[in-house]
Amino acid sequence: MLSFLDGATAAILPGGSGSTVAPQNVDFKFVPRRNGDRNQILAHNQKVYDQVLAQEIHEPRDFDMDSIRPPQDPRDYSRENATIIALVRNNEVAGIKRTLRQFESNFNAKFQYPYTFLNDEPFTESFKERVRALTKADVQFVHIPPEVWNKPASIDLARERQAMDQMEKENVAYAKKGSYHNMCRFYSGLFHDLPELQKYKYYWRIEPNVRFYTDLNYDVFKYLAGTKKIYGFTISLYDIRQSVRTLLPETLRFLNQGDNYKYVDPNGAFQWITENQQNPHVTEATNGYSTCHFWSNFEIADMDFYRGDAYRNWFNHLEATGNFYYERWGDAPVHSLGLALFADKRKLHWFRDIGYYHMPYTNCPNNENTKGCTTGKFDDSGHNLDQNCMATWIEYEMESLGAIY
Repeated sequence: MLSFLDGATAAILPGGSGSTVAPQNVDFKFVPRRNGDRNQILAHNQKVYDQVLAQEIHEPRDFDMDSIRPPQDPRDYSRENATIIALVRNNEVAGIKRTLRQFESNFNAKFQYPYTFLNDEPFTESFKERVRALTKADVQFVHIPPEVWNKPASIDLARERQAMDQMEKENVAYAKKGSYHNMCRFYSGLFHDLPELQKYKYYWRIEPNVRFYTDLNYDVFKYLAGTKKIYGFTISLYDIRQSVRTLLPETLRFLNQGDNYKYVDPNGAFQWITENQQNPHVTEATNGYSTCHFWSNFEIADMDFYRGDAYRNWFNHLEATGNFYYERWGDAPVHSLGLALFADKRKLHWFRDIGYYHMPYTNCPNNENTKGCTTGKFDDSGHNLDQNCMATWIEYEMESLGAIY
């Protein structure tokens, strides 16, 4: 285990990672376990992913699952302090209804966790009625205050326009869509402080037009609480390199200020965020960040992690750069970098057993409770296999593949 040093001598992290954590000397280096060109690495990683997804699994084995089965009557159920959240607009009601029908059938009708719907505009009565008709759970509708949602007054509008024009030339998705930048910033570091969410510890994020393929017969929130895990995901991807050019450099700048090095968890997922073999051009363009991230349209997590000093102080540093607008930092890479650096990776859980789809990517396990997807299929076209970062997570960050499933 790493002992942080008060002096100038750098500490070598476990596993020969080559990364160092000391006052004013924090850096992370990828140490590969194999050599090969990009095509060879991609072929190897695809084989790893295919083999793992082909394995027949059921439910997690690191907890007494029979103790967290659905109750006979969810009205009398003692739930965790959790809510289902969705950021959705009035004109997306058809899409969120499609999601809710599957989500209710496969999970929430059994447990009736409350829903929190978020919108930067007031919800219409029609939206509220159509959503309430799909669930027996409690529902709250939250209008995000403009001072939380809108870009800060400190943003230089001329610089922002110039940056957006450049990103558009580089084909960065949503580069010139101001509401998308607002959304990324909101989910990165603000949503958990909304008064309506402050009373909750856990959340499960859902979105319109996603699919849930697995009939879940256990309480995922009680599973996280019982195993003391703080974050659950299904899919890990690479990001658009032009959108996060300075995210890692700014993070290192923060960590090398004062005693901020103390925030780094000695058992963090450092190799996953610095891997440079599958897409080396990406890592080079982002100054050392692989861009591997948990796809945040599905996440089940503990909001107290975001509310802690490490994440909050780091987010405030990121916020001060303005690069949620001068670049297009997404909530997925921000959440993922924060988790990789400030959390023990053993507390980050791949929900292998949950079949899930958000266009164009899928997590489809070999599981008797999963129906409607093709086992092991990653993307719709088959041409985006190089965007899958799961093999790196499996090989470098999972301590034992068979310990949980």
